[in-house]
Amino acid sequence: MDAGDPSRHTIPVRPPEAAAVPVESNSSLQKRAAEFCNSVLETYKKKPLSFWFLLLLSSAAMLVAFTASSLLSRLYYANGGKSKWIISWAAVAGWPITALVLLPPYLLGRVSPTPLSLQLFVWYVLLGFLSAADNLMFAWAYAYLPASTASLLSSSSLIFSALFGHFIVKNDLNLSSINAIVIITAGTVIIALDSESDRYPGITGKQYTLGFIWDILGSALHGLIFALSELVFLKLLGRRSFHVVLEQQVMVSLLAFVFTSIGLVVNKDFQGMRSEASNFKHGEGSYAMVLTWAAITFQLGVLAGTAIVFLASTVLAGVLNAVRVPLTAIAAVVLFHDPMSGFKILSLVITVWGLGSYIVGHSSSTTNS
Repeated sequence: MDAGDPSRHTIPVRPPEAAAVPVESNSSLQKRAAEFCNSVLETYKKKPLSFWFLLLLSSAAMLVAFTASSLLSRLYYANGGKSKWIISWAAVAGWPITALVLLPPYLLGRVSPTPLSLQLFVWYVLLGFLSAADNLMFAWAYAYLPASTASLLSSSSLIFSALFGHFIVKNDLNLSSINAIVIITAGTVIIALDSESDRYPGITGKQYTLGFIWDILGSALHGLIFALSELVFLKLLGRRSFHVVLEQQVMVSLLAFVFTSIGLVVNKDFQGMRSEASNFKHGEGSYAMVLTWAAITFQLGVLAGTAIVFLASTVLAGVLNAVRVPLTAIAAVVLFHDPMSGFKILSLVITVWGLGSYIVGHSSSTTNS
């Protein structure tokens, strides 16, 4: 700007205009914050206190139960367990716990069992088989990977849930979902690049790679199961009451238990349980407790997830299932002293960022709708 430029003489006039922009911006932010607080307050007032108590209790139970179930799977292998079939069998062996919750409303006549058509039964068989395969894949992952690494990799299930939900159930795939997919994929790649830093002693490179692959495949299958379950509700059941959701969980868990039990018999792992228990760290009692609590915690997680689907939505259940990923990773570092390299910390931060993006985006979509 040269010395003769007349705009030089307008300098005293411009600061008030420039200053007005931040004031307006701050006012807009305050207005949005007030609207958000009012929206939250209105949402809170629409439901009784008992509803929020049950939702909070179910959310906490889901996070604690599924995190504990994952840690117990790793504890089984850390203390001398070898079988992939046994730990995947334990995940569904507690299905009667979920079934018992259905008995009171049935016996009291408050609800009636959903008629089991041939088509619905075929879907349950398919979902049961896929669930059994999914549990087996995750068993392979926890056999060869640290629990923190396995849990971070399993966050990719959110990616597959979004993709399968879009193509199978026609769910919206918004910008936040795409952003979360890219970010979480980046976190997975970072773990793959740093695979040598957290491999347990005695685990070969081939075994670590197998665990990595099975974890990703299990996460993909988990996303497919979620989408297919949604499809069953849309096409066959047409309603999503608590007992209907619970019926589906019971049937799928029961059939997964049947398929896994067949695998145990064929692989002769039932006969090997006594020998495995005798060689287990801290003895047979510890072996029985690990498997028992693995079964109980998994089913408690299923019950809590079912309650969240009924009280809120499948989106919230999916979000909480994703939130447990960093919780499991941190707990594994504390309890199992899992190696935590700089790359894994970066992956954890990126994963949490991706999950946050997904949560914020879907919260905005739900609010707008």
